[in-house]
Amino acid sequence: MLSLFTLSSSVSPDGHLVIGGCDAVSLASLYGTPLYVFDEGHIREKCREFKKEFGKYYQNTNVAYASKACLNRSIAKIMDQEGMELDVVSGGELAIALSAGFPAERIYFHGNNKSEAEIMFALESGIGHIVADNITELEMLDRLSCRADYRPDVFIRITPGVDAHTHHHITTGHSGSKFGVYLEEAPEAIRIAQKLEGVNLVGLHCHLGSQLHETSPYTDALEILLKFSKKMHDEEGFILREISLGGGFGVNYTLEDSALPVENYATAISGLMILLCERLNLPHPKLIIEPGRAIVGPAGVALYRAGMIKQAKRYEKFVAIDGGMADNIRPALYDARYAVATAGKMLDEPDQKVTIAGKFCESGDILSRDVWLPSVETGDILAVPVAGAYCLPMASNYNGALKPAVVMVGGGKSRLVRRRETYSDLTSLDIEDGA
Repeated sequence: MLSLFTLSSSVSPDGHLVIGGCDAVSLASLYGTPLYVFDEGHIREKCREFKKEFGKYYQNTNVAYASKACLNRSIAKIMDQEGMELDVVSGGELAIALSAGFPAERIYFHGNNKSEAEIMFALESGIGHIVADNITELEMLDRLSCRADYRPDVFIRITPGVDAHTHHHITTGHSGSKFGVYLEEAPEAIRIAQKLEGVNLVGLHCHLGSQLHETSPYTDALEILLKFSKKMHDEEGFILREISLGGGFGVNYTLEDSALPVENYATAISGLMILLCERLNLPHPKLIIEPGRAIVGPAGVALYRAGMIKQAKRYEKFVAIDGGMADNIRPALYDARYAVATAGKMLDEPDQKVTIAGKFCESGDILSRDVWLPSVETGDILAVPVAGAYCLPMASNYNGALKPAVVMVGGGKSRLVRRRETYSDLTSLDIEDGA
């Protein structure tokens, strides 16, 4: 079980979970629950691992953190310090990154329906790259870049028709996806983009989905895009300077999962890139990859306090926690599975099978079903590993829930990076009649 927790995690002699040198039970007492704990050292190590492994096999690689996985000022500053690029999918994410001082020229702006206001914000901020999702966006970008007197580098997002072998809610590169230009329409997009004065077309982009545990979707997509680029070079004079294969690198949420090491992706993608570029007589483009979950997912741990415990007649035993689908909707949204540990009883042998239920008014508010734990008592702190990605960004105020506090830990010290919401926050945006 400990292998699912952050790189610095350990168990103290008295059986407490320790994250970044900090006792998890003490963190829960100090900051309250639900609490999201991020291991700063883990985040930095994963950034360095992606840069090292891909750079080792294909030196001309940029690693961009996919901020939709989880973004706040603290994480943005870490990404800047680690020399990462950043990708954002909305004006809001762009604003967060810029507020932390992240350089605009190292930001890629994604999204399938960017508004004019968002694109103008990006242009006026001096954004480095915009990933155009469709022909309509290319034409809007051309018009707005002329108005802003700023011409960013542009990718066209291609939907290559590759099956990513993942949950249908998190696959994005298949035929019929809402994202990108379908391959059969891509030649027209290239022709249009190359004629637009306000668009500096530099490359192609694709994203295949999330939680991919194979290299074949990436290599299949790379082969499709490189062969397409060769065809466009010969027919339209298109020069592929940069290519992005997106992110989606899988992580282990449970002991039964089988995520691949970063090196496996790096060797497969880089090897094919070099081979095909030489075979197709193409100049070697810059490669961009966009890990998000793989960097922050395993770096985060959610802490909850156990509340009501009851045995449903003829059914499972329920342990209710003080959080649930308002701070982690992934189990309800696409059947995501999580492991659970009792943070103060890490050395105790599991002796009962329980279902961890959230506190919200939905029958589907189940965090984890049929997990084996030591005897759980009201007040115990339950720890959920691999909670750093897509939990907080999709958090809500359902049932008037307060979004949880977030702390960063490392070297035995903790610091609050986002305070817990208060009841007054729930009404701070309301406007009374006539006011």
